[in-house]
Amino acid sequence: MAKALSIRIGSHSDKGVKTENEDFWGAAVPTEPQLTLKGIAVAIADGMSGSEAGKEASHCCITAFLEDYYSTPDSWSVVKAGQKILSATNSWLHSQGQMKYASVKGMVSTLSVLVIKSNTAHIFHVGDSRIYLLRQNNLEQLTRDHRLWVTNDKSYLNRAMGIEPHLEIDYKSLTLEKNDRFLLTTDGLHDFVDEKTLTTLLAANSDLDDIATALVRTALENGSDDNVTGQIVHIDCLPQLQEDEILRHCSHLSFPPPLESGMRLDGYRIEVELHASKRTQIYQAFDTLHDRRVILKTPSVLYSDDTHYIEHFLHEEWAGKRINHDNVLKILESDRAKSCLYYVTEYIEGQTLRDWMNENPKPEIKRVRVLVEQIAKGLRAFHRMEMLHQDLKPENIMITREGIVKIIDFGSVKIAGIAEITPLDHDGEENILGTLNYTAPEYHLGQRGTVKSDLFSLGVICYEMLNGGLPFGNLPEKPNRNNLERLVYIPSIRRNEMVPIWIDGALKKATNIQPKFRYDELSEFLHNLSTPNPQFLKAEDKIPLIERNPLLFWKSTTVFFFLCSVILLFLLSRK
Repeated sequence: MAKALSIRIGSHSDKGVKTENEDFWGAAVPTEPQLTLKGIAVAIADGMSGSEAGKEASHCCITAFLEDYYSTPDSWSVVKAGQKILSATNSWLHSQGQMKYASVKGMVSTLSVLVIKSNTAHIFHVGDSRIYLLRQNNLEQLTRDHRLWVTNDKSYLNRAMGIEPHLEIDYKSLTLEKNDRFLLTTDGLHDFVDEKTLTTLLAANSDLDDIATALVRTALENGSDDNVTGQIVHIDCLPQLQEDEILRHCSHLSFPPPLESGMRLDGYRIEVELHASKRTQIYQAFDTLHDRRVILKTPSVLYSDDTHYIEHFLHEEWAGKRINHDNVLKILESDRAKSCLYYVTEYIEGQTLRDWMNENPKPEIKRVRVLVEQIAKGLRAFHRMEMLHQDLKPENIMITREGIVKIIDFGSVKIAGIAEITPLDHDGEENILGTLNYTAPEYHLGQRGTVKSDLFSLGVICYEMLNGGLPFGNLPEKPNRNNLERLVYIPSIRRNEMVPIWIDGALKKATNIQPKFRYDELSEFLHNLSTPNPQFLKAEDKIPLIERNPLLFWKSTTVFFFLCSVILLFLLSRK
């Protein structure tokens, strides 16, 4: 069994010479699965002295983060969750300060947050509270003070929670080591204890609460004129995950036997096998408990001893259950004990996009646009959960009898929050999970995918729907930088003269080999599919006539040669 994350926390605070303590601090150590999926959060805040409600602001900063962080989707990365929460908290503090106190200093506080997830520490920081790291008796300040000094003895905060409506957050991450010790302080402590003393006291082999108390007492003895707070976090044990234990919580289950029509499995009656490959089998089944038709997906027994394969199979179900959108296949929650490995999805009556394309070789542009817009909506559902699909292709898209598009496959989905725990993808060309011709080129070059990678796949699909071919023809079997750079985009006019030049311009940009030249957002691509972009209309003048209008080119060429022949005959007749 892999080791679990384990830490110790100690803290102490004193109001010092002030009448009340406007510092606030806290920590949240959840149980599983949140301990692995979200990690441990520790935070410290210091209400600004000149603020009308600094104490209320510091309390709000800590409680909002520690409560809201664990309510964000498990699929989100730490940085996305943290930035969303801090931005929302900052907006609330600023608006309350304006409403209640009519001042930009109404509710203002510093805030420093440490999130420990798997083997990584994530740090968010605003203001002049600090986070230090003691590693092997070396003390390092990990945050920088957002304080502007006017004179030697006068300064002010130039960045804090609640001052401005828009927040700029310092973020950094670092790999953890066992016995790392973090110290979170307010300025009433670190301004009155030099680094040598901090290091000596923090390195003591004592109870962490006692160390924090000693640090606070030292600051007060050195004349601290503010509230004094210190919080210590010691890393006792780090997880050593070779595979994602959360995704493999069902890996103790056996592989299902070969299923045939009429067989029953946990209340599901198998009707027919719809698809079989060397990796999975897909069955149409009837749920006798709920009187409905469903789809069962089972892993191939060929991979029964492949933990990486099992991991990916469970990864599909985990990802799918976290997306609820009309344009994405619904994975059904299990309401019964499973006797073996499988998962259940809704049943869709319809056809794949590939079948639709075969039946509609020259579709109306308006119809293509409607389908592409639905695919894009489904993709956005993935992206909102900070997931990348990574294997969008016509075979992974269904169209129901009612004309509703659904993305149906989750086998290659990249989940940012899970990737922080342990990456499911491994280096090496053989581990690229997408499909040649639809997979974005950057994956073949060993680069990380982004939203633009899914956009590339959507652009290829749209191009193929309109033109009956691929924008670069078939890609090389083993794409590399050299042969990818030699690829030449095939203008739509060569395949379908009914495609307007401005739509082709949108397709060309969406499928650019280099991600930096593609659209930044799916919405931009969709807009240019329905509204002519003047930039693409200008490009029409640069396209040779033979590509823009081959028929007119050859007619003009014929007339030209005919006139040349007439002139030549006329000249010869006069000799």
